[in-house]
Amino acid sequence: MIRYSNLTRVVLAASLCMAGAVHAQSRPAISDSVTAKLMRRLSALSADSMEGRRAGSPGGARARAWIVRELQAIGVPPLGARYDMPFALRMRAPGPDSVGANIIARIPGTNPNGPAMVISAHYDHLGVRNGEIFNGADDDASGCVTLLMIAERLMAQRPQHDVILAFFDAEEGGLQGARAFVATPPLPLERVAVDVNLDMIARQDGGALWVAGTSHYPFLKPFAEAAAKNTPVTIRFGHDTKDLKPGDDWTNSSDHGAFHGKGIPFLYLGVEDHPDYHKSGDDADKVDPAFFRGTMEFAAALVRKLDAALSSLPPRADKR
Repeated sequence: MIRYSNLTRVVLAASLCMAGAVHAQSRPAISDSVTAKLMRRLSALSADSMEGRRAGSPGGARARAWIVRELQAIGVPPLGARYDMPFALRMRAPGPDSVGANIIARIPGTNPNGPAMVISAHYDHLGVRNGEIFNGADDDASGCVTLLMIAERLMAQRPQHDVILAFFDAEEGGLQGARAFVATPPLPLERVAVDVNLDMIARQDGGALWVAGTSHYPFLKPFAEAAAKNTPVTIRFGHDTKDLKPGDDWTNSSDHGAFHGKGIPFLYLGVEDHPDYHKSGDDADKVDPAFFRGTMEFAAALVRKLDAALSSLPPRADKR
């Protein structure tokens, strides 16, 4: 995720005092098979062998191949003829590292001609710097793994509407993959009713998962509130108003910003910055499995709530 200043709890307490919160009632066990699979996938995607998943790098290609294998094992087909959708990386001289690639898959809904939902996460990270591997377990292997977990559930119990799984590349370089997606969309943008973007959802340092976007699209807040009722983590709303200091307004801080720029409503799920944000210490062993399981369950419940009402969402304001 791209953020431009470190957040502090003191500032947030003052500037976000009106944010709502839904508190946890219980936490899931960390030894069950679902949590174990969640953590196995997180460890695999954020392993040293992925070399930090820098866009255009061999490690990025290795991560892309791993995600595609997981999608194939789950049985999720690509949206088009193939999963990967290449695009030119900006500000790089022509060469093997000048091309990025999004991974786009589609879970067909029972009403395939109606509106669609995009669930997105970015699989790239910062690569290797000065001999240190930036594994990006939270940022954003956590979002990608959650997409895979949700995909398994949607394939077992099909959604009413098409769900597009978008694993974006080059988010860390300025949302390039997401911007390429909306510039040359693989489906008509008018069909996309909402983007649910997951970026940094595994670390519990701040004790809560934040939902941003509801100040821009207040009609989406009831769906998040309903999903939070049986979720074993604290859910807070905010980080999406212009009165905040730079870096605290997350409206354009991750891939959902590209959708928002086209007038497509979004909900962004993420945690606040932690000591390993954009550091080489962002590893899977820093993740609390129970918290991560809880955020995954919230995201899965939110997708179901939105899917049930997708056809009745208000018309969006097209900014093209």
